[in-house]
Amino acid sequence: MSRRAIVTGVVGGIGAAIARRLADDGAAVTVSDLPGEALEAAADRLGLPAISADLGLREETQALIDRMTGDRGPPEIVVNAAGGVRGQVGRPLEEVAEADWRAIFAANVDGAFHLAQAAAPALKTAGWGRIVTISSGAGLRPSLTGIQAYTAAKHALVGLTKQLSLELGPHGVTVNSVAPGFILSNPATERQWAAYGEEGRRKLVERIHTRRLGRPEDIAAAVAFLAGDEASWISAQILSVDGGVA
Repeated sequence: MSRRAIVTGVVGGIGAAIARRLADDGAAVTVSDLPGEALEAAADRLGLPAISADLGLREETQALIDRMTGDRGPPEIVVNAAGGVRGQVGRPLEEVAEADWRAIFAANVDGAFHLAQAAAPALKTAGWGRIVTISSGAGLRPSLTGIQAYTAAKHALVGLTKQLSLELGPHGVTVNSVAPGFILSNPATERQWAAYGEEGRRKLVERIHTRRLGRPEDIAAAVAFLAGDEASWISAQILSVDGGVA
């Protein structure tokens, strides 16, 4: 049975890999990201229909779900891979502007809340659903980015995931999160990788039990499992996909 899925954040490598994997597994996938040429190009590469939205805005998120529902039916699988550092870098605490703090929370926490809020009524009615958020190792420990708002937001996303599970679980909806380790998946992570320098990169890889960086496909495989029927009794879990981190 083909399930309808919405995958956000597909301009980045992780979101695109998730959308591709779910589509390959037979899901009817709609993709989303901020409006613009980047989303159009990603949708063309994936060969999937796209609906743009700024998930930080509740009305745009609701319009996204309404549009998908009208076009294909309401989503049964909701994967929020949108987020990130919004171009920011680590700075001393005293130099962090309020707008920068709030921008990261809007991208990583508000968006996940708005998406779940918009999708929940149809999921409850159907009595079956999967919500998967993409958190981070930064949601479990201090962030390698050094960005205070990023680690705070990812910790908040972990808490939101567990709270949504408690609320939606009785309706047949599981809510889980995948916490990726270091993955070269977009320009921001590539800049961070370069900034470590040769010695820093060596030390980072040595901390990983499998001695390699992750691939977007590693995250997609974990999401595909949590979105499937076999994960029906798994909820409120944060699955670290990081190669084992010392």
